[in-house]
Amino acid sequence: MPFTPRLLRRILLSVLLMAPVALMAATKERPPNIVFILADDLGYGDLGCFGQTKIRTPNIDRLAAAGMKLTQHYAGNAVCAPSRCVLMTGKHPGHAFIRANRGLAQYSGPRGVGQPEVEGQFPIPDEEVTLAEILRDAGYTTGGFGKWGLGGPDSTGAPLRQGFDRWFGYNCQAVAHNFYPTYLWDDDKTIPLDNHPFSAHDTLTPDEDPNDPASYQRFQGNEYSADLISDEALNFIRDNQNEPFFLYWASTVPHVALQVPDDSLAEYLGEWEDPPYPGGKGYIPHFKPLAAYAAMITRMDRDIGRAMDLVDELGLADNTIFVFTSDNGPLNETHQGLAGTDSLFFNSHDGLRDGKGTLYEGGIRVPTVVRWPAEVSAGTTSNFLTGFEDWLPTLADIADATPENIEVDGISFARTLRGQSQRARDYLYREFPSYRGQQSIHVGEWKAVRRNLNPGKGVTPTIKTELYHIATDRAESRDVADQHPELLARLETMMRDARTPSADFAFPILDAQ
Repeated sequence: MPFTPRLLRRILLSVLLMAPVALMAATKERPPNIVFILADDLGYGDLGCFGQTKIRTPNIDRLAAAGMKLTQHYAGNAVCAPSRCVLMTGKHPGHAFIRANRGLAQYSGPRGVGQPEVEGQFPIPDEEVTLAEILRDAGYTTGGFGKWGLGGPDSTGAPLRQGFDRWFGYNCQAVAHNFYPTYLWDDDKTIPLDNHPFSAHDTLTPDEDPNDPASYQRFQGNEYSADLISDEALNFIRDNQNEPFFLYWASTVPHVALQVPDDSLAEYLGEWEDPPYPGGKGYIPHFKPLAAYAAMITRMDRDIGRAMDLVDELGLADNTIFVFTSDNGPLNETHQGLAGTDSLFFNSHDGLRDGKGTLYEGGIRVPTVVRWPAEVSAGTTSNFLTGFEDWLPTLADIADATPENIEVDGISFARTLRGQSQRARDYLYREFPSYRGQQSIHVGEWKAVRRNLNPGKGVTPTIKTELYHIATDRAESRDVADQHPELLARLETMMRDARTPSADFAFPILDAQ
């Protein structure tokens, strides 16, 4: 096309029309969307990208290939509620408000509302500042989908009172044991589901043949909660594609009970010798328990793939952060056979010691991947020591939403995600008053562990500190405390100084120090 005065005028007009848009983009760039996906009791070795060979997770593997694997990332604690409290508040377990699982029925103090309730867990109070509140105040639309566990529906800890504009799923961890519940929470109201009522802890009766698949049909329903939750999570993305959004997707997979629709179960039938679990070891029976566990994870992976594809379809991929991790480790050897699970068969621990309910590596080191095409290089791996308390300062940093006048224990590792160097954290602290009482601290290549600090009534607790060189002994198989007395003494002092006592979650032997 020849260069004419008319063409020049058209070019100048186009530049003038585009100038305000360009100026707006330069002065106020839209912060990234955040999709934070939290699995439930998923082991470090349960994903293909972390070495799993039996369970297929192609979409999470695709996330990892397009982003960064965090190989030394730690859940907030050894079980659900206290781990999620660390995630939401940025405080490690020595300062976090929730330090153990506790139902509202066990609590009637001033932070409760009315009489103790059947549904819900011990609530975080109004004064706690959550990640959702920080992002909402920075202009994000916030939505939570899945399992909450930080306060009953009428308590101060309810998700709509802790920064979420939208909530869909379970409020209570105990209700979430059943993937075919009779209702779910839709914001502040319940919606009925087309499922018949049954206990997630039921078992076969003497009249039901454990070798007959028909005996297990009464433990199925018509509406699978994980499907409903994932559908609503995708709707949230569609509804908020034109503004920054924070999607907290707290899946209930693969926490028992073992339940999955037949179409997913069929993908694994016949792959292994898989005798029935007739019940009697907690949770409902299943005719093919190994296939069910694998199928639950693969179905979750399928739904994560749907979310990835939707974000791509909407043109949001480059400016959307995907995080995938787990709230704690898998059921450990002590729980072997519970609900028909077999973590040893799947190598869910990937050689790490123990699992859920412990502060050994298998209980708190969790598989974690981050995809953010605009900033995180594809196919990268980081061994930088991080924990759940770090997500609040990291995501706030990335979103330019760093709040003032709140105290957190976490650090921002945004530089690590961007491939830049940063100073190592001073320590990573964990404590857990349940499961006989435990405490740990991770400093550089070393980790100190204490257990049996709450041995039970009639037993006098004693403190014995174990020491492991995690860099060369990730299985924590060699206690070298006797060989490093000065280092041990320093770590013991750090453990004492890292915590403050909790009036609500007493830890007598540590509180007395």
